[in-house]
Formats: sequence, C-alpha cells, structure tokens
Amino acid sequence: PATGEPWASRFPSVDTRDQARSLWMLADAIGIDRFDLVTGGSLGGMVALEIAIERPRDVGHLLPIAAPAATGPMAIAWNHLQVRLVERLGLEGLALARQLAMTTCRSEADFEQRFGRGRGADERWEVVRYLDHQGEKLLGRFDPDTYRVLATAMDLHDVGRDRGGIRPALARLSAAGVPVTAIGIEDDVLYGPRQVRALVDEALAAGVDARYREIASTKGHDAFLVEWDQLTVLVREALNG
Repeated sequence: PATGEPWASRFPSVDTRDQARSLWMLADAIGIDRFDLVTGGSLGGMVALEIAIERPRDVGHLLPIAAPAATGPMAIAWNHLQVRLVERLGLEGLALARQLAMTTCRSEADFEQRFGRGRGADERWEVVRYLDHQGEKLLGRFDPDTYRVLATAMDLHDVGRDRGGIRPALARLSAAGVPVTAIGIEDDVLYGPRQVRALVDEALAAGVDARYREIASTKGHDAFLVEWDQLTVLVREALNG
C-alpha cells in the first residue's frame, strides 16, 4: 500500500488457517452459510481441515484427500530444498523446484511404467526430458514468490497449533457431529497412507465419526488429480452419509 508496487518477496507469511478464514469470509460475503461437503487434495485437503475445524457447525462432512493433520518433517525437508532453489536461482530455480516436486508427486511404479530406462534420439533419459518439460511449463503460469508462499503455507500446516494439540482440535468436529472421510493414496510418498490413517486415528480418539478410504493407483500423490472414477464413488458415499 505504501509504494503501489507488488509485494513480491515481501509478501507476508500465510498458512492454511489463514486461507480457510479467507474462504469463510468469501462465503459470508456471497451469502453461503453452510457447506454440505468440504474437500480438497494435498494443500487443498489441509485447507479443508481448517475450514471444518474453524466453523464445524457450518460443515456437513469433511473429506480431506492425501492431507495430514500436520505437515511432517520429510515434506518440510523437500519444501526447504525447493524454496532454496527458488531463492538462489530465480526462474531457473523455480523450474528445478518443480522438477524436484514432481519426483515426490509421482511413484516409483509410475516412473518405471512410463519411462523405464528409455532414451530419446539425443540419448537423453526420457524421465529427464519429462522433468525438464514440467519445469519449463510451470514458468508460464507461476512465479517464484507465489511458489515460496504456498510452500511455506504447507510447512506451517498444523491443525493442533494454538488449539491444545491435534486431538482437541479434531474434538471440535465431534462436538458438532461432523463426520470425516479421510482418503489416502497407495504409494503416495509425500503425504502417504500412514499419515492419513494417523489423522483418522486421532479423529476417532477425539470421538469423531471417522473412516479411512484409499485410492488404488500407480500415480502416487497426484492420483487425486486423475483417478476420477474412484473419487466419484468416495465423494458420493460421503454426500449420502
């Protein structure tokens, strides 16, 4: 506001709770007072958790996909490497960060099936060609500062922060009668089934009507973007109670 220029690297830190509160402000502004179902994958699943915990009596069902109650150290480590690449190398670093992220968003089985040890006419590995393409493609629709802000938001995700811990936070859902269906993804190395099951276990211990479901796929973390038939069944199950 003081300069009229974009915030860029000076943009303040934002977490998933901030994002959830912003969405509630939007909903209030346009006259939506209740969500029958709140869902999202990965970062979207983290925000969905915060949306429901912030105002549980205004949510009918919570369905986070491939999202933990709090971001773990391995994901924070990967984000650290990506952010450092962006900070030190600018746009080149953003492309490399995207390439690194793609190795965590897919699975070993997917890479093996799609690329194996294949090489092109120029002797470049097909998997490397794919990663280079993904890095270049991101440059056309993203910028380094946005990448940093969103990576930091994921690092800060913790539903138990300032709420007495994860279980007391989830107890808010129990008190409001909000059921939870948490979906894990087979071979997800970023926020895998173990982390999603841990969320369900904490929810059950807090008295929540919670259940675990799993997507079978070789696509790893990104399966929630492609396995539409399986997701349709799970979303319909949640909506039907």
